[in-house]
Amino acid sequence: MNSLIGKAAFAAVLALGAAGAASAGVTVNYVQSDKFTDLPFTSWERDDVLRTLSEHFAKLGKDLPAGQELTVNVTDIDLAGREYPNRRGGELRVLQGSADWPRIELNYTLSANGQVVDSGKVRLADMSYLQRPVRGFDTDALRYEKRMLDEWFNKTILQKKAS
Repeated sequence: MNSLIGKAAFAAVLALGAAGAASAGVTVNYVQSDKFTDLPFTSWERDDVLRTLSEHFAKLGKDLPAGQELTVNVTDIDLAGREYPNRRGGELRVLQGSADWPRIELNYTLSANGQVVDSGKVRLADMSYLQRPVRGFDTDALRYEKRMLDEWFNKTILQKKAS
């Protein structure tokens, strides 16, 4: 079932990539997503998190120069906050700002015109995630993870200086 989740998220990225620039794109794979540190318990919520992250990678990929391709293999995800059972039978994610910071581990390969330009293994973490401003809506459940990915992408892939 969980490999199905990864394949569905991968298909979503391919579909989103086709809608963007034909010469630039991102491919995202979720490696053994059933073993990730922290994803929601229910399958539909897990699917939603992976789909949302895939869409965000695809959005970032639109900034790649023509002819560049990025392949990302996500090997672990630990979402910001911790989930606790609530009275209605679901889970409630609580953000405390202590040892519950977001973390994503990934391997990436950046290629240009079929040649590998850069690659690496990265462990992203934002220990001060609640003390820094976030662009976007406060209702975005993955706003801290997206900010972390944005910063990594701009610094490592696009090689922009932090402003």
